[in-house]
Amino acid sequence: MSNRLQGKIALITGAGSVGPGWGNGRAMTVRFAQEGAQVYAADIDQARLDETLTYAGDAISQIKTGIVDVMQSASIEKMIADCIAQFGRIDILVNNVGGSAKGGPVEMSEEVWDTQVDYNLKSIFLTCKYALPHMIAQGSGAIINMASTSGMRWTGSAQIAYAATKAGVIQFSKVLAVQYAKQNIRVNTIVPGQLHTPMVETRLAKQRTGGDVSAILAQRQARIPLPFMGDGTDTANAAVFLASEEARFITGTEIIVDGGMSAKCD
Repeated sequence: MSNRLQGKIALITGAGSVGPGWGNGRAMTVRFAQEGAQVYAADIDQARLDETLTYAGDAISQIKTGIVDVMQSASIEKMIADCIAQFGRIDILVNNVGGSAKGGPVEMSEEVWDTQVDYNLKSIFLTCKYALPHMIAQGSGAIINMASTSGMRWTGSAQIAYAATKAGVIQFSKVLAVQYAKQNIRVNTIVPGQLHTPMVETRLAKQRTGGDVSAILAQRQARIPLPFMGDGTDTANAAVFLASEEARFITGTEIIVDGGMSAKCD
């Protein structure tokens, strides 16, 4: 273990994963613990959290788990209170929950639109609402919000609500960063794109290629200038940097983790 986050308390939502492998939340949970942080890992599914713990190795003692439904204000408030009760503070908040639904405004139902807004954007509003008072009181904090390249550009399919909400996450973070800069609270966004995470195999392949994992991986790789596809560990590397003192003068901006895809014109 290293010590880039030694003595820090981190709360990470979406810390489980929909299948085996390095999802973003799982990778960040394990890396933060390996870097010396005490991690409160939250997810809606305890079994997914238990699987994350199996990846932690010697860092398992650094991680405590808790259940949260990020679409329920009372559940988020309870999660924040439990983290404070166990650790006494929250130095780092990582908002990692999100998911896409296909379709544009004509074919997408109003119910799906509303759920996407709540899941991808309102959830971040609520976690910040309840975590920020503790950061303000202690005079410091780092918030990392997860967006997507879909919030910046077309990424291969119509997913209007996902794209709009992820664009919203980026601007939400900028406004928050400026508002709380004088309280020494930094807010930044990570923008992953076309990573090979468990979600690709368990969810996106079913939605877009009839379950053909090889086909969807080939489609995604074709958009990436680098000759390989990243995974959740690449997201975790960016998150460790943004959470650490190495990024003490960085706020209100984004790190794009997409192998150069967003730099392409096509």
